Amino acid sequence: MAFKFKLLLASLSIITVSGCTIIPGSHYEGIDSGDQVENLEKDLEKVNIQIIDSSLINQQKANNKKVSQPNSLAGVNVSDYEYKLGVGDVLTIGVWDHPELTIPAAVQRTAEFDGFRVQTDGTITFAYAPNIKAAGRTVAQVRQDLAKRLSRVIEDPQIDVKVVGFRSQKAYVTGEVENPGVYPVTEIPLTLIDALNQAGGLTDRADWRTVTFTRGDKTEEIKLDDFYAHGDISQNRLLKHGDIVHVNRDDKQKVYVLGDIQKAGTVNVDRYGLNLAQALSDTGGIREATADANGIFVLRKRDLEKDGIIADVYQLHAKNVAALVLAEQFELQPRDIVYVTSAPLARWNRVISLLLPSVSTVDSVNDISNNN
Repeated sequence: MAFKFKLLLASLSIITVSGCTIIPGSHYEGIDSGDQVENLEKDLEKVNIQIIDSSLINQQKANNKKVSQPNSLAGVNVSDYEYKLGVGDVLTIGVWDHPELTIPAAVQRTAEFDGFRVQTDGTITFAYAPNIKAAGRTVAQVRQDLAKRLSRVIEDPQIDVKVVGFRSQKAYVTGEVENPGVYPVTEIPLTLIDALNQAGGLTDRADWRTVTFTRGDKTEEIKLDDFYAHGDISQNRLLKHGDIVHVNRDDKQKVYVLGDIQKAGTVNVDRYGLNLAQALSDTGGIREATADANGIFVLRKRDLEKDGIIADVYQLHAKNVAALVLAEQFELQPRDIVYVTSAPLARWNRVISLLLPSVSTVDSVNDISNNN
């Protein structure tokens, strides 16, 4: 963690040592190359700059309330769920009024020990009914097949079939949960949320916003926070054999607070969120003697190829008393960069242009940490 922070801090140090000044409507001092000036101007055109005011706060709240309502809840509708038997499952079979066909459970043995195991060829064998196909079929289908076979020797047989050992199908829960392990898929539907609960829930180091869900060669990101906070049940999944649910660590759930403040550092974003006022408070606040209260910036990376924008930059005019309320209501996102400048407000574009490389640096230090 110390290495990551030092690397990021180094990338931002140019703000305090650079001699170049960029003033709107003026020239660029300290930059000799015309290509450098042209590239810098192009970069600034790809930055979305907004003032943190009441309208922005209202827009942020409205976006947080939006919950996608899927047209189809395929994968989470368990009303028609039926367990399909597999190799290794164990059944008990009872025939009413025919105790000679029912194996009595011994005192020292379990029903699973005395049951009928689905063999490697996918079949079970019962009296008068050899080689009944079981794998890939439901209990009801096996019961129907047994009744048909036994009707040759018993009039209208009444048969009871139960699964007493679920051994053929498993799902895996790994990562930052209290009890990672293998969880059986049974006749009771097992959803992704159920599996996380059975695993004891998330640890304190877990990334509670998202988990990864892998089925076969396909992996998708499940927005866990949308399920818990907004009731978006489309984020749930009905687990099948071989599915993997992985909970990542919260290494990326951090905000970087830098610049003219008491103590530069990182602040964790917990499951309850983090606002701008909290982030500044947790790092000791700004240096009132030297910091420019109107120069509090929040940088948020965007997808340049997708959006055509390098980053969103939000500026807080903290000299205004109302700004304290706005800072408390402005919600930060993981990997945001909060920077407090001592530069005069007229040089805002200098600050932004020098901060832009730090946005990609955040990705770099996280990638280095993850690889290590």
